[in-house]
Amino acid sequence: MTPRAILIGAPGAGKTTVGELLAQILGCAFADSDQLVEVKHGVPVPDIFVRHGEATFRDWEHAAITQALTGFDGVLALGGGSVMDMDTARQLRESGSPIFWLEVSSSVAFRRAGLSAPRPLLIGNVRANLVALLETRTPVYEGLATSRIDVNTLDQSELAHQIADQLSGGAQ
Repeated sequence: MTPRAILIGAPGAGKTTVGELLAQILGCAFADSDQLVEVKHGVPVPDIFVRHGEATFRDWEHAAITQALTGFDGVLALGGGSVMDMDTARQLRESGSPIFWLEVSSSVAFRRAGLSAPRPLLIGNVRANLVALLETRTPVYEGLATSRIDVNTLDQSELAHQIADQLSGGAQ
């Protein structure tokens, strides 16, 4: 059992919202790797960073994703930095699941991520930190994705329907 679709991308790309909508369209479950970590450990992600540090969070995130890749058959949205773990990236490639990169510009991501829930890696100069994350992560997203979806101009419902169409063999 593997996920029907995996969503990757930068903070602010809309992975969670698009993933929830996609799961509704497909009539399946939705899981977010951050939420999986929070449920298992009983601590919100920002608090994990403060109390235990990023390395512990990444270990817990990797374990949650590993479990989801073999025991979950819905739509799985991954935290933006999860793909930077080489073993996670390898497991994603080997899963055989379609991987959709929700590609977002820094200006759109800033507008979304800069004003939403706490994001530990964007504390401080949100715009500069986001640009740096995009520069580092974009090649990894690009290398893992089986499909690239530009999220800058479509609303989240349109994006979910576009992905559903691709999954059903429709428009590419």
